[in-house]
Amino acid sequence: MSRARIKVLGANELVAVDVNIVTNTITIKDSVLSANDIQFDTPITGTVFGTLLNYKGALDRLGDTVNEKPYNSPPIAPVLYIKPANTFNWYGAAIPMPAGISRLEMGAALGLVIGKQAVAVDEENALTYVAGYTIVNDVSVPHDSVYRPAVQHKARDGFCPIGPWIIDRQEVDNPDDLTIRVFINDKLQQENSTSNLIRSVTRLLADVTEFMTLSPGDVLLVGVPEDAPQAQIGDKIRVEIAGIGSLVNVIVDEKEFKWSGTI
Repeated sequence: MSRARIKVLGANELVAVDVNIVTNTITIKDSVLSANDIQFDTPITGTVFGTLLNYKGALDRLGDTVNEKPYNSPPIAPVLYIKPANTFNWYGAAIPMPAGISRLEMGAALGLVIGKQAVAVDEENALTYVAGYTIVNDVSVPHDSVYRPAVQHKARDGFCPIGPWIIDRQEVDNPDDLTIRVFINDKLQQENSTSNLIRSVTRLLADVTEFMTLSPGDVLLVGVPEDAPQAQIGDKIRVEIAGIGSLVNVIVDEKEFKWSGTI
């Protein structure tokens, strides 16, 4: 069992629970519940910051284009973007497929949940600023450009499922060695590991807080692995991160999209 915190729909506060990340079950007051039997809410309270090109394979996929205009070289600092509040979604909820779009990219990401104000943190102490870890599906409309903020591709309603819980930091021995898997309709479509990050978890925290304050409740995504799998209407998506758990959602036509319900 692992210590974690959850938020259920209609509640104002996070609740401390014990979770079994293998069976995706929760123990509350001696009762064992399946994650599918709980109406979760998004378990975070701050801003979600995404990081581009932090997996070695993702940067390698760009090839020589990183040496062309407008940048003329690989990035020397973290490339960040924001997933605004309208994108926040939760375990079991539907992901809307926009009109005129046939497929969406499933961006499996480890989320670092900030526990205290982080300003210019030292790499060796960086993890003390992390309250815990969560799973994020950084959904995107497929697009090629990484040089401009892809707001219309990444910031649509419901494009950021988060959860189902926040695992306490002390429960994860090494966040730089976690296997990440994406299943579509229970078939494995992607597997990678945070061991392939260009900037480790602590290095990323140090580099980001050198120029930007992170506040309690904020979430910093360490990045999305290369070759994000694509899904279509009706597909069931399961993102698994070793030591954290599983995040499950289903894609629906945006005309059927509602901000409630579970699978």
